[in-house]
Amino acid sequence: MEKQQSKDPLHGVTLKTILEQLEAHFGFDTLGELVKIKCFNENPSIKSSLTFLRKTDWARKQVEELYISNYTKFTS
Repeated sequence: MEKQQSKDPLHGVTLKTILEQLEAHFGFDTLGELVKIKCFNENPSIKSSLTFLRKTDWARKQVEELYISNYTKFTS
């Protein structure tokens, strides 16, 4: 029996990896425009953003949706 591979682009990807890839691709300036959250606009860092996103479901969902909409750019 073959293993089924998940079609979920978030499967096995940590929030830290998602954030690092988005920041590397867009930079915090653009991320702050695309996802209107304070941790991207004021003194941004991966650490502070992770702390906020782990506590705030609506913001995490927006970041995950941005990652999914740009998924092919990160997997090529």
